[in-house]
Amino acid sequence: MPKPVPSVCVSYPANGSSTTSNEMGMRTMQERAYEKRGEQYLLIKSPPASGKSRALMFIALDKLHNQGLKQAIIVVPEKSIGSSFADEPLTRFGFWADWTVAPRWNLCNAPGGDDGKVGSVRSFLDSDDQILVCTHATFRFAVDKFGIEAFDDRLIAVDEFHHVSANPDNKLGAHLGAMIARDKLHVVAMTGSYFRGDTEAVLGPEDEAKFETVTYTYYEQLSGYTYLKTLDIGYFFYSGSYADDLLKVLDPDEKTILHIPNVNSRESTKDKHREVEHILDALGEWQGTDAETGFQLIKRTDGRVLRVADLVDDEAAKRERVSAALKDPKQKNNRDHVDIIIALGMAKEGFDWIWCEHALTVGYRSSLTEIVQIIGRATRDAKGKTHSRFTNLIAEPDASEEAVKEAVNDTLKAIAASLLMEQVLTPKFEFKPKVATNTAQEGFDYGEGGFDPEKCNVGFNEDSGKFQIEIKGLTQPKSPEASRICENDLNEVITAFVQDKTTIERGLFDEELVPEELTQVRMGKIVQSKFPELDAEDQEAVRQHAVAALNFTQQAKKTLLGDDTEAQANTAFVTGVRQFAMNVRDLDIDLIDRINPFSEAYAILAKTMSEDSLKQVAAVIEAKKIKLTPEEARDLAKRALKFKQERGTLPSLTSSDAWEKKMAEGVAFLARMKQEAMNAQ
Repeated sequence: MPKPVPSVCVSYPANGSSTTSNEMGMRTMQERAYEKRGEQYLLIKSPPASGKSRALMFIALDKLHNQGLKQAIIVVPEKSIGSSFADEPLTRFGFWADWTVAPRWNLCNAPGGDDGKVGSVRSFLDSDDQILVCTHATFRFAVDKFGIEAFDDRLIAVDEFHHVSANPDNKLGAHLGAMIARDKLHVVAMTGSYFRGDTEAVLGPEDEAKFETVTYTYYEQLSGYTYLKTLDIGYFFYSGSYADDLLKVLDPDEKTILHIPNVNSRESTKDKHREVEHILDALGEWQGTDAETGFQLIKRTDGRVLRVADLVDDEAAKRERVSAALKDPKQKNNRDHVDIIIALGMAKEGFDWIWCEHALTVGYRSSLTEIVQIIGRATRDAKGKTHSRFTNLIAEPDASEEAVKEAVNDTLKAIAASLLMEQVLTPKFEFKPKVATNTAQEGFDYGEGGFDPEKCNVGFNEDSGKFQIEIKGLTQPKSPEASRICENDLNEVITAFVQDKTTIERGLFDEELVPEELTQVRMGKIVQSKFPELDAEDQEAVRQHAVAALNFTQQAKKTLLGDDTEAQANTAFVTGVRQFAMNVRDLDIDLIDRINPFSEAYAILAKTMSEDSLKQVAAVIEAKKIKLTPEEARDLAKRALKFKQERGTLPSLTSSDAWEKKMAEGVAFLARMKQEAMNAQ
């Protein structure tokens, strides 16, 4: 029987609101996006399976029929996702028009390469037809050939928008930037994960400011499902070959998508076909291949026959037959169609199998975006499916292994992904400074005794999944841009923070670490580099909000579970946040800055790894422990200046307060540097 050791477990009320449609056939997220249909530039941030494709159909039809645009061009990252924009009889559900794409204009279904389809784009632009679907690559080639002017007065809708980057080397990003600067078209951008794994900005600040954002959170989506109530996210560390430990976490009774490691990765045996054979052999006795679907038939010891789809096979005809069988619309609601899907590069972004209960991934993936996409495969709502999980199998560092540093790096990345996903899955936080004029907000539950003007209140709105938390000394954003970041984009800030290797290494393993070094200096530096256009006060506001959100999530889990990870595995974070906040007499930003956001991550790591492996990780990090740099000293000196403004005296090197002492060390370091420079003259 597989062992349950989830590092994140969230439960949701399953009130059905996500899947309930209004009189026009729109679900909650689609209705929210449609209300903004008049915006020239619209960014929709919404999880996988929340209905972004159909939301785009509603908006595009309105722009074509009521806003005077000539045509709509739907741009998707790969051909398989083009099927999401196939014909839809929207009038049947109450909308005033149907979505129809002429077969010749869905270039995702056309044979040939992307560069060969550029002529079709030209023909479409010259035609009276209204809707074209193509890949990102086809669109790039077309813009290269015809110039951005050819797309004036049209809607460009970009699906999976996180593929775009503000980096000049990103062709799609450069084209879109030029189009936005020309300002003669409309853009609808859609993504389930706006952050990129390489930490590049998706859009430049000046372009991003032009977009109206519609945000629909994971919490809202999962809370509004009819059936799915709990989601586990676990990281498991194995030694030896992953195939030997696989059945410790793979439950053949669960509908599973298994992603085996890339052949170039450390976890791979370098023979992907033998790995698949080993997995099939471990599941049971091979009975042959289903003639119609190409699925492998495996007989278990209890006599049940598993249907396994192998998408790793290099033989194109075989793989295409299996892939076509998985996409068969007649089988969409047939739970027994397939039991396990084994894939390598497929079955990720845009892949839709509603019955998937377990997304099992071997080896750390290169980006957090990819992890969010893979988790999205298991978060579809389906009748009778009340629980789903994502498991990442990571190789334990081995003292005898040459690639120890790589193993340590993968371990840190896995913990970073865990921290990020906790933040993505929890309710939305709205932080407010504690002032005497604050009053109770309609729709928020403030717990026993209700709203108390004498203390820091914590309210929760179950319908919107939003926490409202009062904090003493909190800096509020002044500019609209900083307010937008605090409201919608804290996940991007937290992503950059937890992907910073120095941050996570010190947060997990430096026993001498003063938490304020992470929460003030490192987070402050990340906010400065990510949002250089904000002034110092707004940067500080964003920093405080991001630290508060990350720490509330960590403390909620700690409050809930204590030392027993499995005791209350089905309790939502909501309870933990409320318990933590209400048990602290006075919530202030100083308190929140003094919590190491990685402390609970370390506890999870310690539980899931052997003592020897943990020591190995600590030893590697200890060997490259960072001393104070001039840049860090300057950051500390800035904090010391603020300390002096607030308390009338500079921080002391002999203080018993570790953070005050650290700031004083920064000032002393700069003074020494200055003296040494003068002596050298």
